[in-house]
Amino acid sequence: MASMEEIRRLLEGVREGSREDWDRLFTLVYDDLRKVAHLLLRGRRTGTLGTTAIVNEAYLRLAGRGVRPLEDRVHFMAIAARAMRSALVDHARAKLAEKRGGGEAPVGLEDHHGVEPPRIQQILELEQALEQLGELNERLVRVVELRFFGGLSVPEAAEALGVGERTIERDWFKARSFLHRYLRDEGASEEART
Repeated sequence: MASMEEIRRLLEGVREGSREDWDRLFTLVYDDLRKVAHLLLRGRRTGTLGTTAIVNEAYLRLAGRGVRPLEDRVHFMAIAARAMRSALVDHARAKLAEKRGGGEAPVGLEDHHGVEPPRIQQILELEQALEQLGELNERLVRVVELRFFGGLSVPEAAEALGVGERTIERDWFKARSFLHRYLRDEGASEEART
């Protein structure tokens, strides 16, 4: 576990443009990001995207955009949360495109050898719900990114967004309520269509 002083030093290096400090910082929080990714996937692979792959994809997305100024560990985790969300959604969309005839033969349920089929549709439904929520209140989406995709605590999310902890608690409740209703109603609509 890295000391806060080491993280502060690395953050300063990142602000000055040091690629080495960026890589070292990512290495220090790698285990935290893996834990968050594991919770996101609930121990199951989503198509071919597992815990390690989602963290590595987040790193590539972040590193590919160049070293950016980071305020603190919470800010870094917030940025990483957004990258993991994006990686999950992009992967799910790509898998769905393949499933719909992206040049490959369709895979039947029996081809999974007893493993639960990928949760691609659930990821895409959640993304659609988050997009709808963002049209109403973008901060609620940020709270979901920080808490769900980033694994940040209420105090950490409050720090990242510059609001009070009670505000985060209320926003988290509102966001979960909206998402629950949206996903329930979409599920009912889907059943009615079939």
